[in-house]
Amino acid sequence: MQKIFITKKGELVGIDAPQKGCWINLVHPTEKELVEIEEKYEIEADDLRAALDEEETTRITKEDNYTLILVDIPSTEEKDGKSRFITIPLAIILAKDALITVCLESTPILNFSGKAKKSVDTKLKTRMLLTILLENAKLYLKNLRQINRQSEQLEVVLHHSIENPVLLEMMELGRSLLYFTTSLKGNNAVLEKLTKSAAITRYEEDEDLLEDVVIESKQASEMADTYSGVINGMMDAYSSIISNNMNVVQKFIAIAAIVISIPSIIFDAYGMNIDGVPFENSPYAFVVVVAAAAVASLLVLRYFNHKQMF
Repeated sequence: MQKIFITKKGELVGIDAPQKGCWINLVHPTEKELVEIEEKYEIEADDLRAALDEEETTRITKEDNYTLILVDIPSTEEKDGKSRFITIPLAIILAKDALITVCLESTPILNFSGKAKKSVDTKLKTRMLLTILLENAKLYLKNLRQINRQSEQLEVVLHHSIENPVLLEMMELGRSLLYFTTSLKGNNAVLEKLTKSAAITRYEEDEDLLEDVVIESKQASEMADTYSGVINGMMDAYSSIISNNMNVVQKFIAIAAIVISIPSIIFDAYGMNIDGVPFENSPYAFVVVVAAAAVASLLVLRYFNHKQMF
């Protein structure tokens, strides 16, 4: 899908065909749309299609006719009826007469339609680029706060009952944070190149915007590291609790088996068909044997209790 916008009187409006100073937004584009953009703006096919590969790494590529900035953005996907956080590539191409964005799916960071923002001006490609990167960092922060709220809710549930579905949800959050941490490190590397190299034309009036982008992105990276450490520590703690509970259960089963085996040994001995068994001619033999087994079991239980083994 291809949408073309241009800024008129401070507002973003849609147009039917590309023109100088426009923004072309390609979302899961068709082959025909890609070929048209390649030919019109002389962009390498691999660069234009880079964002359509989920495994593509973040980078900056400067060519004669354009500059490619590839970053990772937050997204969600459905798995087993539940949404989980992932990251996908977004390509931002600064061509000679247009700014082009390419992504596999629509994203809220590019939802500028109808908004009168000072920084949203398709004719000012550097400012538009920085605005997109700033919205991306803000979306990371928003999703990170949501992940943190979900982990806190799961922690409350785990305090009452450690169940596999809850632990699996916690693991999914940890995996999402891993994706975010890796992607943010790549994005920060791209930002560092933007601030130190001549990959894009920088203007004095955009310095504050660039600084905001760097601050927000670093904050998101630090937050992802912190939340990831919290969830990993929590998972380690609950793993220790589960292991400890298992040891307690196994110890209880072992003690129960020992206590139960004592009456069994006594009863088996008296069940042998031999002469000379104590109390074999006594009318109270059964009572005596049962009482002896009970006393022996109680003594063993008292011993384990004295050793604080249960």
